[in-house]
Amino acid sequence: MTISEPSWAHPDPATAGIRLDLIPSEVLQALARGETDAIGSPYLAGPACAGLWRVRNQQILATPADHPWVTRLIVDPYVTEPVGVAGFHGAPDERGMVEVGYRVDPDWRRRGYARGALEILISEAQRHPDVKLVRATISPDNAPSIALVTAYGFVADGEQWDDEDGLEIIYERDA
Repeated sequence: MTISEPSWAHPDPATAGIRLDLIPSEVLQALARGETDAIGSPYLAGPACAGLWRVRNQQILATPADHPWVTRLIVDPYVTEPVGVAGFHGAPDERGMVEVGYRVDPDWRRRGYARGALEILISEAQRHPDVKLVRATISPDNAPSIALVTAYGFVADGEQWDDEDGLEIIYERDA
């Protein structure tokens, strides 16, 4: 089973209509090159996300089958530009684990977009037969994100060092 390329529907009426849209390869490549006009959001095209685009572009070039799994745009049909990004870090690994990731533009935070995106990702993981475990890794000082994942049944299960983000707590839950 593969993840379909169309947007994922969102079941929560509080953020009804938000979706996670696949980023076309040419847009991802342009963002990786630093072309800030490739997307309508100054935050997503700016320095805060530049490293993300380089990593995901290289990943898609190396493993094209990961494209439907990785970073997508969080789209609210009532907002003219994407409000953030969310997706998995890749297809399920040999253990059936997928890691979620999300970022919301600071101008759009505290409005339920990260929650809505996480719900969509969990729902997709639950429907995919190869996914057994969902992981999130979060900086210990990111209280809002920790509160979000723990509200959805994620439990702390160790820590790791990330060369880009520093110390991260590993949170996991069954799919």
